[in-house]
Amino acid sequence: MHVLRVDSSVRGQGSLSRQIGDAFMAALRTTHPDAKLTTRDVGLNPPPIITSDWVAAAFTPQEDRSAEQIRLLGLSDQAIAELRQAEIILITAPMYNYGMPAGLKAWVDSVVRKDETFTFDLARGDFPLAPVLSGKTLVLATAWGEFGFEPGGVRDGQGHLVGHVKAVSGYLGADRVEHVGVEYQEFADARFEASMQAALERAKDLGASL
Repeated sequence: MHVLRVDSSVRGQGSLSRQIGDAFMAALRTTHPDAKLTTRDVGLNPPPIITSDWVAAAFTPQEDRSAEQIRLLGLSDQAIAELRQAEIILITAPMYNYGMPAGLKAWVDSVVRKDETFTFDLARGDFPLAPVLSGKTLVLATAWGEFGFEPGGVRDGQGHLVGHVKAVSGYLGADRVEHVGVEYQEFADARFEASMQAALERAKDLGASL
């Protein structure tokens, strides 16, 4: 088994999403002690954002790319290679300003790439994009400072982290998405303690079952 772990919190030891990811990995290793792990920390070491030159390079046929275009796509090529090898993708992510951390968005933009992780064909009509990769499980570990982002919750529609990751998950090759999250972080009360405990237990159960 090969796991690609993508951490996106800008915090280190104090990150709750990383702690949930740690609990998942510890449980996974009890049943898969020889699992290979590739780590990509886009929180502490964010990839560069894409530019117009990067986009031009990505849409230039491989055989026609200049040396500079090849260089521009180097980090993207490496990240895509890591993604291809993985059977399980573990993404740990806090919700910043109701969406993805910037480092995680930059990583997504670098790996969701035409002819690498998706194809584009107008013959498919109104749905011209199709994933290239498949068969992976994506585990998303999140931390929310507030609460009630679930359907029918008091902040329904305000949280865009989970929905965004699920929307692009097919282009990451994920056929299955599992979400484990903690709420109430900013309140630091009994509700937070219960939510964190439940998230850690859920992460352990999930890691042991895969």
